[in-house]
Amino acid sequence: MSTTSDLDADRRRSLDITPTSRPGPLGRLGVWVTDHARIVTGVWLLLIIGLGAFAPQVEHNLSGAGWQADGSESVAARELAQDHFGGNASSAIQVVVHSTDGPVTEGPGADVLARVTSVLEAEPRIADVVAPTPGATVSADGRTAIVLAGAGTDTNEMVRVATDLKGELEDLSVDGVQVNPTGSSLLWSDFNEANLEAMLTSEMVSWPVTMAILVLAFGALVAAGLPLLLTLAGLVASAGSLVLINELVPVSIWAMNFAMMFALALGIDYALFLVVRYRASRTGADNTARQAIAETMDTAGKAVLLSGATVLISLSAVMLVPSPSFRSMAGGIMLSVVFVLAATLTLLPLVLFKLDHRIDKLALPRATTGEHRSARFTAWGERLWKRPVAFGLAALVVLLALAAPVVGLQTAMPSIKVLPEDASARVGYDLVQDAFGDGAPGTLQVVADAGEADATAATLVADAGVAATLPPQPADDGSGLVLIQAVPTVDPSDPALADTVDRLRAELPGSALVGGAAVENLDLTTQLDDSTPLVIGVVLVLGFLLLLVALQAPLISLLGTVVSLLSTAAAFGVARLVFQEGIGSDLLGFESQGFLDAWAPVFFFAMIFAIAMDYTVFLLASAKEHYERTGDPREAMVGALAHSGRVIFAAGAVMVAVFFTFALSGPLPPKEMGIVLGVAVLLDAFLVRLVLLPVMLRLTGDAAWWSPAWLRRVLPTITFSHG
Repeated sequence: MSTTSDLDADRRRSLDITPTSRPGPLGRLGVWVTDHARIVTGVWLLLIIGLGAFAPQVEHNLSGAGWQADGSESVAARELAQDHFGGNASSAIQVVVHSTDGPVTEGPGADVLARVTSVLEAEPRIADVVAPTPGATVSADGRTAIVLAGAGTDTNEMVRVATDLKGELEDLSVDGVQVNPTGSSLLWSDFNEANLEAMLTSEMVSWPVTMAILVLAFGALVAAGLPLLLTLAGLVASAGSLVLINELVPVSIWAMNFAMMFALALGIDYALFLVVRYRASRTGADNTARQAIAETMDTAGKAVLLSGATVLISLSAVMLVPSPSFRSMAGGIMLSVVFVLAATLTLLPLVLFKLDHRIDKLALPRATTGEHRSARFTAWGERLWKRPVAFGLAALVVLLALAAPVVGLQTAMPSIKVLPEDASARVGYDLVQDAFGDGAPGTLQVVADAGEADATAATLVADAGVAATLPPQPADDGSGLVLIQAVPTVDPSDPALADTVDRLRAELPGSALVGGAAVENLDLTTQLDDSTPLVIGVVLVLGFLLLLVALQAPLISLLGTVVSLLSTAAAFGVARLVFQEGIGSDLLGFESQGFLDAWAPVFFFAMIFAIAMDYTVFLLASAKEHYERTGDPREAMVGALAHSGRVIFAAGAVMVAVFFTFALSGPLPPKEMGIVLGVAVLLDAFLVRLVLLPVMLRLTGDAAWWSPAWLRRVLPTITFSHG
């Protein structure tokens, strides 16, 4: 009969692991994966094939709407207008018919109007179709008319209606008469189309650039390809999942756009960290394949898991914004991160184990595939140790100088300028403005009780911010409501419109609700402004707590969290100069709106913080590993840079390349995302994580890793040393 020690010895021999390097939970997971290759491979094949079958439908199935402030007055007004006034709501489609030769209601123009009406009436998702009305939807010169197609379904489906009909409607144009559908639903449809084209262009550029950087970082083509393959597996699974989720809850197309960019960058980061550690353990430390997998998972794998948790926590704070688009975007990114993280911690160890030394195939000349402690970053760490104040102040000055412009940052919801000049929605918008006045595309819709119709109309007529008011339209369903439409004096993106809306809401009778597409944007902007401090606070607190649990050291956890604000502020400072002031707009190919889109601060902050904490975890996990082994603050700082500096540098270069390629093409919002995130990563990876944070480790010494006894008793024991 075997004794317990004999069984333990047999088990250790079967795992190729020595008693002094007994793996932790993640190390055991890595070994389990290698022992159950068929199960792991089968599960991932089922996920990729099963969910991947739905992935091609993602662009068609997901919507572009949902940009609203749930519970706001404007959303309530839209729902009443849709239910009681034949769909005459902000999501209705306006088909602009313009004649260059005589009145549009006569001759060829009349025939075109009739065909437009026929096409709209044949669409079951459209409610009432309202013909052009003289004095209201026919211009004073008679050359421009608007056919209104009421919204017969929700805002998400109306975007699909717009996509399905716009080509057919535009084809009705004849010589001297042009047809251009416009309105909120068309804006999103045209934007989705332009955005898809931009994303595909950016992907075609970013993948080769990313591959080139990875080849240089790894020194071998096979090793460089692993991160891309793993990321692709995670993206395919997440895309298919979003399509299925959309059957239950509407998901914004932006969820996939953001997820694609974010998962690509993070997936490469995670795979890079694991592959580098595996190669060093396998070749540099001369471990067996199983020992290398166990060590890799216990060290780099643990850092990746904590980094992924930090990303998920940061993005979960966006769920506090009560807007469907933001919640679905955050949810989409989180889903992609979960899949990429799962692939990194299960599929990648198996692939590394199976390929083993073959990951170094097709190596570059003089590539040091087994090198883990970089001589260059060791020298850099020694230089920082000798002159911490000089380097720290230099980095701080650069970050503060770039952050200074953030003080004057202005935000608003995207204007029509985000669309290409030839987009149908923008052409129709311009025609409406030329024919009916600057504020016509942002017509206000006021729903009130019939008993207060006269008082409501009188208030609208008397307001200096209203150019024209249509007579009250009673509901035809006996609900006792009236709809009054008022044309503002200013363009929908003019800040003065907000003053007009605030004034009207204060002066109109109690039953009156002010809505319209432009007002919905204003309400969403207000909601975002109100939510931003809460989201930022929650992200910072949760990020600090996670670092505290991981590092068991209050001081360095606090410093690691606070310095993330520097790169974030600097990125938004640069964003103000580029997008608000228009510096470099010709080079980047966009027309400045005079402000940054209102969703950028809250959403980009969470994304930037997630990325920043990604590098923080990589660096500080390595520093803690060295401190646990030696108890020497110098070795903790220098060793962390020596072992993780090259990975952070390469991962940062990949992220910057990915984000900047997305900034080179397409509509304005993806450009904002690419520039803000690209600048943030550039500053955070190269100035904060490779200069400022190591300097703080140097200046704080042993205090960085001190923890009170009561805290150590409360926190779970987490170590980064293997064995």
